[in-house]
Amino acid sequence: MANGARCGRLRPDRAALALLLACGAPAAAQEVPATGSDYGGAGLIEMRNARLRPDGTLEAGAALRHQRQFWFLNFQALPFLETTFRLTDRLDATRGRGMTNDRAFDLKLQLWRENAWRPALAVGLQDAIGTGLYGGEYLVASKRFGPVDVSLGMGWGRLGTGGDLPNPFRLLSGRYRTRSRDVGEGGTPAYGTWFRGEEVALFGGLEWSLPEIPTPYGAVEGLRAKIEWSGDALRDERGGYPARTDNLRGEARSRLNFGLQWQPNPWLDAGVHVVHGTDLLVRLSLRLDPARPPEPPRPPPPAIAPRPAQGDISGIAPALRAAGFRPLGVEIDGTQARIAVEGGRFPTLAQTAGRVARAIQPSLPPEVERIEVLWHRAGVPVARLVVLREAIEAGATGRGSAEEVLAAASLHPATDQSFSGGLGAPGLSWAIEPRLALQLGDPSQAVRWQAGLQAGARYGLGEGFALAGSLAQALLGNLDDGKPSNSTLPHVRSDIARYAREGKTSIPTLYAERIWTLAPDWFARLTGGLLEPMYQGVSGEVLWRPMDRPIAVGLDLAWVAQREYRQRFAALGYTVATGHASLYADLPLWNLYAVLRAGRYLAGDWGGTIELGRRFDSGIEVGAFATVTTTPFSRFGEGSFDKGIYLRFPLQLFGPETPARAGAVIRPVIRDGGQRLVVDNPLWEVTRDGRADALGRSYLGFLR
Repeated sequence: MANGARCGRLRPDRAALALLLACGAPAAAQEVPATGSDYGGAGLIEMRNARLRPDGTLEAGAALRHQRQFWFLNFQALPFLETTFRLTDRLDATRGRGMTNDRAFDLKLQLWRENAWRPALAVGLQDAIGTGLYGGEYLVASKRFGPVDVSLGMGWGRLGTGGDLPNPFRLLSGRYRTRSRDVGEGGTPAYGTWFRGEEVALFGGLEWSLPEIPTPYGAVEGLRAKIEWSGDALRDERGGYPARTDNLRGEARSRLNFGLQWQPNPWLDAGVHVVHGTDLLVRLSLRLDPARPPEPPRPPPPAIAPRPAQGDISGIAPALRAAGFRPLGVEIDGTQARIAVEGGRFPTLAQTAGRVARAIQPSLPPEVERIEVLWHRAGVPVARLVVLREAIEAGATGRGSAEEVLAAASLHPATDQSFSGGLGAPGLSWAIEPRLALQLGDPSQAVRWQAGLQAGARYGLGEGFALAGSLAQALLGNLDDGKPSNSTLPHVRSDIARYAREGKTSIPTLYAERIWTLAPDWFARLTGGLLEPMYQGVSGEVLWRPMDRPIAVGLDLAWVAQREYRQRFAALGYTVATGHASLYADLPLWNLYAVLRAGRYLAGDWGGTIELGRRFDSGIEVGAFATVTTTPFSRFGEGSFDKGIYLRFPLQLFGPETPARAGAVIRPVIRDGGQRLVVDNPLWEVTRDGRADALGRSYLGFLR
């Protein structure tokens, strides 16, 4: 049963609450998946409950009703922490007509999980660093009784406009009696308003997992009926908040909401709700487990050949090319073979080493027992891994395992090595990929975007030297309709609409580059030319990235000139020196990592950036960043400081095997403070998969 419990032939139209509570033995709450609320996170309808999605779940969707459209991205960042980013297209309450938009970021922390005797308990902040228009806090408990999940909570701020009780925190201090409603630029946590206000509201509701419904086309599973008493007494923002007033234009006709929600599988959540006694709302969201994403079927790896009676090393290079690699060097020394390769369709060191071993097996002399693979990316060696030939053979024929291959392997510091017979001839690589640019939070349009195609090529000259460039063509979107920037800072990023309008056919990049090793596990990069769509100049970087430690340290410096809007070869006249010192660190829990940066940004401001992300074994990454600089919040403009969310997906999840990744950065608003240069091959991204940590997470690739 998908819904955890079937309560006989109980008729919902005659079911009293007492009968529902007595129907069947209590089920563990985690056996019944949570459903989504209209504001994005797990919950009832408008109100959140104490439930959470499974750890790591990514969810994107929309809830649409008259004069309100909510667009949300939800991430179960940790087993006990839910995060939600939301855009709202809503009635312009100031004019009483037309539409405007609002951005919000929500947090929900589960204090403890439900057990046989106690309910789950959670505390949350709604619109924690937004404009405050929907700002509110809540404390909520949830307990499951058979097919019914019961929630009861207390709300403050927007969630307390029902005004049922005096604020209990007034007993602690008189300052909790008043709550400022400062709806302004947004972007900063409103610490001074949290859990404050003269009154609070009670809210609660029931979520009933309905029995399967038989139909001629099969049983319908995953239906939930919901009924909710909301703490939010407002239908819109035109009146009545934060205190009850005689202006009732914004008040809801009813605080009772109800509806039906359907989760037929692990990735779809759809619902129809009646809210505020007046409005019909439709909700739809899609979910993804980034630890176990769906992948297209792939052919099995080629069978490994038996050891030849006598090897022919002249066949090694052709065999590597046939497997998709560019051989850079081949050397046999007694019982060890040294193989240097670049390229290939595989994103991890383990899969690269496993495919190299399969490809060269028919050409290796029988006495070779150790295979040393030097893995190059972007022209630089990022890992040196020694695997046992016997372990690869046993694993590929079912007599061993990937764990045994890993246990017998040894990883060494990456460094350039010479070969007696080098094969590192110049090589060309190219790709055509989709391109998407986003701008969120434009006052007249919540989402502006531009989609197109980008063709890129890189020609390796050997010794880490390369020439690279790209061409782009915009195809669809409304990004070019954005309003001109009103920034008082140099317009280092905020003219994105003009770049989109005048640069529909553009040259995003065209540069010469060298990436090389200074010493074992020390890397360097020097790039000159058209570095990115908005900047040209010279960029250099040095990175110390030990292969067996959870940290890396880097320094990047650049002198750049801002490119003209058509993105050809001319410049606008604005120049700046920029650069940062960076610390990269793997954290000991949940595959988290952190990046700390300090330095000078493109607008000439000085400051620091903190980035916190989570990388799943599938290669999917989700993270967030925030930058605070010497630019005052008031001068920065809307949003107060630069911040955002990013997602990165391996493209092999959507089609053929490839090491390429696609990424998206979601900023609430694009301004000019705290902006960094973006180059194609930052050393951390080039070298990070050559570390022991990455090898340990992807070791199954040895046999794939």
